[in-house]
Amino acid sequence: MLAAVDHVQLAAPPGSEDLLRAYYVGVLGMTEIPKPPVLAARGGCWFRAGAVELHLGIEEGFTPARKAHPGLRVTDIRAYADRLEALGAPVVWDQGLPGRLRFYSRDPVGNRLEFLV
Repeated sequence: MLAAVDHVQLAAPPGSEDLLRAYYVGVLGMTEIPKPPVLAARGGCWFRAGAVELHLGIEEGFTPARKAHPGLRVTDIRAYADRLEALGAPVVWDQGLPGRLRFYSRDPVGNRLEFLV
């Protein structure tokens, strides 16, 4: 029986770790967590905020997914959107989910992220 989502993995191009760290730590406010040594040798990086873990794995020939994305719950969504915009991240509000506030953004390698309350 499923109990919870442990993490979500997104792909990223080779050599993008510094861009990812700047975005996921500096813009989203997550904390980088160490990868086990055997996995660290493959590149990429892992991030956590509370119970949310995002793993960014390196993929040769990377192309960001156009539709697939994690949905991340946030508090004070308007202030969070303002933070992202002030730090240069795109924010696109979407009214397609009745009763919920949400917006989409993209990380620096093009991964789509949904933020909602």
